[in-house]
Amino acid sequence: MAVSEDGIKHEGQQWGDDHGLEIDQFAVDRAEVIKGPAALLYGSDAIGGVLSLYTNHVPMKTVEGAVQLFGRTNNGQLGLSAKIGGRTGRFFYRANMTLIDYADYRVPTDSIQYYSYWIKLKDRRLRNTAGLERDGSVTLGYAGYNFHTDVRVSDSYAKSGFFANAHGLEVRLSDIDYDRSARDIDLPYQSVNHLKVLSHTTWRNERLSVEANLAYQNNLRRERSEPVSHGYMPTPDGSLERQFNKSTYTANATLHYQLGEHHALTAGLNGEVQHNRRDGWGFIIPDFETGSIGAFVFDRYNITDNFIVNAGVRFDHARTHIHPYNDWYQTPVNGTPVYQQRSADLKRHFNSLTWSAGVNYATGQWVLKANVGKSFRVPIPKELGADGINYHIFRYERGNSTLDPEESYQLDAGIGWDNGTFTLQVDPYLNYFPNYIYLNPTADYVEGLQLYHYTQARVLRYGVEGQLGWRIDRHWQAEVKGEYLHARQQSGQKKGFTLPFSTPWSIDAGVKYQFEWHGDGFIGMNAHIVGAQNDIVPPEQPTKGYWTLNAQAGKVFALGQTTLKAVLHADNLLNRRYYDHTSYYRLIDVPEPGRNVSLMVGLEF
Repeated sequence: MAVSEDGIKHEGQQWGDDHGLEIDQFAVDRAEVIKGPAALLYGSDAIGGVLSLYTNHVPMKTVEGAVQLFGRTNNGQLGLSAKIGGRTGRFFYRANMTLIDYADYRVPTDSIQYYSYWIKLKDRRLRNTAGLERDGSVTLGYAGYNFHTDVRVSDSYAKSGFFANAHGLEVRLSDIDYDRSARDIDLPYQSVNHLKVLSHTTWRNERLSVEANLAYQNNLRRERSEPVSHGYMPTPDGSLERQFNKSTYTANATLHYQLGEHHALTAGLNGEVQHNRRDGWGFIIPDFETGSIGAFVFDRYNITDNFIVNAGVRFDHARTHIHPYNDWYQTPVNGTPVYQQRSADLKRHFNSLTWSAGVNYATGQWVLKANVGKSFRVPIPKELGADGINYHIFRYERGNSTLDPEESYQLDAGIGWDNGTFTLQVDPYLNYFPNYIYLNPTADYVEGLQLYHYTQARVLRYGVEGQLGWRIDRHWQAEVKGEYLHARQQSGQKKGFTLPFSTPWSIDAGVKYQFEWHGDGFIGMNAHIVGAQNDIVPPEQPTKGYWTLNAQAGKVFALGQTTLKAVLHADNLLNRRYYDHTSYYRLIDVPEPGRNVSLMVGLEF
């Protein structure tokens, strides 16, 4: 799934599963999940849809803003977020700031097992998982009737420790006292800084609007660890194990034309160039450059107010250049010491034509929709050229330079019904991949860790998401929602098996009480139930099912022109020990976090 911020695809080190999005969550005004034909507007990575985030709220007052304080009990998180904005005539400004600090998080166990070694945990904390986050952004803009333009500069910095045993069992030989403080960020750790400069301009008249987005992004990621010898590698100098410096230049142009009262046409061009350079004594992915350009046309027609059809087509061209890399130390090969090559010089070009069509129909209490289409995804440089240990995910990863673009033929539908008391939503879907790209677990070990290598297979995948709501009265509401996914490989070495790390079925059932007392408020409780996952890819291990009990409460207080909001969440109230089948931490017997109570208090003015 692609992530877009204000119309620009977010580009970090997406290959890394051990860190999240470098986006200030408290600066986001609105979030949408886009599926179906509209995903054609975003290109390659939108094969699974688009998470579209918007931070483009235009202030309507001379001065407005908000301050939020928040904390969590599990990892002792403390945070502050503040934003301010204002408008003078047609000119406006916005500024955001977020500061977060957190300690090592707790798990409901006293010890874990790492490759048959038992590791004791002090105070049930996963040592050296503390971290911090610093975010800031400034927006300046002009909002006229026919013309709008703004420039936004944001910077997101995060520093977080890796589990102290992530590099094996070297913690036993380290001079670092990992249990001295739960808030220390010791080696190994990573720091990530993401700078983004984004410009958005729109011009419109009665029938035509033209939109242009330009952006520059720089993602600088450093991983540091104690210098130790591995295999034939001698003890290196310094603590910089890996560094990745990625710059991305993006340009999007979109034209919207109203052909009639019920007919609208959208066309556009997208272009992107990436430049990534590595450093440090460890290797996993090579230097690379990528470039892509795409063009699309999207048509939407309202046959009636209740009957809408839409369709689109898109063409993309992409190129990838991966640079060669040889180890800085020698490894004996057939008795001869050589500087072993990890990555060869590789130039690949990809072309793809994709399309999609959909229909939406509403009648009475029913809303029906259906979409059919083809989408694609260009293999990323890690999938093509990786060859190294990913310590923090506890595996050795190897790329495949012969991978073809991943294609998907999909069909999805939606059935919604609402009679004022009951609401029902059912969303089934079906995907066929002629060449699905995935990381295949093997029974082999390289440099002490399990080998995973990228491969392709024909895959059939289908599932359903459902939700049932009941408005019992004006105070009480009840809801049940769930999802199920089934996947099967139709070719390749693992033919007949599912995909690695496949999600099991899950159900959420909850009840909420809403009240009015000096402002709106609510109290709720829900159970999260997850089934066992026995449908696995050998040598993957099955995972037992589990359930957790969670609670929520919130209250709004109106204080003249100021609004005070308080929200309380309590997750895993019973402090149950369980494993998420999609988590790489389960490979070393680390359960999910224990009981966690979070509180957020916000003041808006």
